[in-house]
Amino acid sequence: MAMQCKKCQGILEVARSCRRLRMRCTRCGHEFHLHEVADLLDEETEELLARYTVLIYD
Repeated sequence: MAMQCKKCQGILEVARSCRRLRMRCTRCGHEFHLHEVADLLDEETEELLARYTVLIYD
């Protein structure tokens, strides 16, 4: 099951840019810091995040 946005229940996807990593809703566009949705992480997303060698929290 895909991760759902806490605001609108849209689908969250990994949004990566140069030096930051966020989870972005495909419906409302809201971006969440990883710690804000850590309790929602599913196995597929955890595997994707494990591919990044360094995560920068801002």
